[in-house]
Amino acid sequence: MSSQQSWKSYEDVARYFLNRFREEFGLERVDPKQKIAGISGTSWAIDAKGVRECDNSAIMLVECRQHRSKRLNQEAVGGLAYRIIDTGASGGIIVSPLPLQDGAKKVAEANHIVHVQLGPDSTPENFAISFFNKVFVGITERVTISEHVSVVITDKSGNKRHH
Repeated sequence: MSSQQSWKSYEDVARYFLNRFREEFGLERVDPKQKIAGISGTSWAIDAKGVRECDNSAIMLVECRQHRSKRLNQEAVGGLAYRIIDTGASGGIIVSPLPLQDGAKKVAEANHIVHVQLGPDSTPENFAISFFNKVFVGITERVTISEHVSVVITDKSGNKRHH
């Protein structure tokens, strides 16, 4: 990926990192945004789908929420938990910039949902991401170097001229 690439959305960056760390989650791959049919007869739009290494039919639903000032509550995580049940998925991953509220943590644990905390303005070069009690940080800085040359000419009389 080019370091100059502009990222269209938080979901794009989240998918990039989930693919980068897919082995940590026991995933073979992370597929893009799609709709998945539910047992209820409805279909669900998901931000990504993780496919487990051991069983191609075992999937994890991925939901991204870029809330910058409000932590996800149990209602938000409960919505993902229901989509997991309705689609027959084996679990889920919810990505957000802030830690989960206490009730949301309980719902996540009870429904095999992993919380991935990803900074709201993350890019592949500049990021803070944490999951499974691990933290990964990437920082790049651009440095501009300019050169200035000054020439001083002294004649036989000792007079100086700057060029």
